Amino acid sequence: MLCEKCGVNNATTHIRTIINGVVHEKHLCSHCAATESKYETKDNNLAQILGNMFGNASQNSQSAVTRCGCCGSTYEDIAESGRCGCPECYTTFYNQFLPQLKRIHGSTDYTGKKINVTEKKTLESIRELDVTLKKLIDEEKYEQAAIVRDEIKKLKEGAL
Repeated sequence: MLCEKCGVNNATTHIRTIINGVVHEKHLCSHCAATESKYETKDNNLAQILGNMFGNASQNSQSAVTRCGCCGSTYEDIAESGRCGCPECYTTFYNQFLPQLKRIHGSTDYTGKKINVTEKKTLESIRELDVTLKKLIDEEKYEQAAIVRDEIKKLKEGAL
């Protein structure tokens, strides 16, 4: 596929924008993508992308005044760098972060890792066998301990 801007080089950058529900796609070569004013590819890094997700902090007049009590960062600083200055920033700027978290994750509630029933039973079995193994070693029943050790090894390999 050729670049839509110059029509000479192969398109290596594909930009999809959705504005008011209308999808626009651009297929550009690396040179044209670098010259595109909205998409400076040489400066795009994770911090900048995350900062852009927080929007333009200068539009929020409260963020220019509010500073983190611990590190002194403003919401604008966090939006520009894409990084919080310290753990206290999460508390200080909670109201500004909340809409962004909802937009990114769809929810602000932490549900945690869900473990399935078979994994749970396997972990319980491994714990029980560990206790049995230690008991057999203390009683110097090494042949039985080796059998239990092998069972634990098989369960751990199956769990991975």
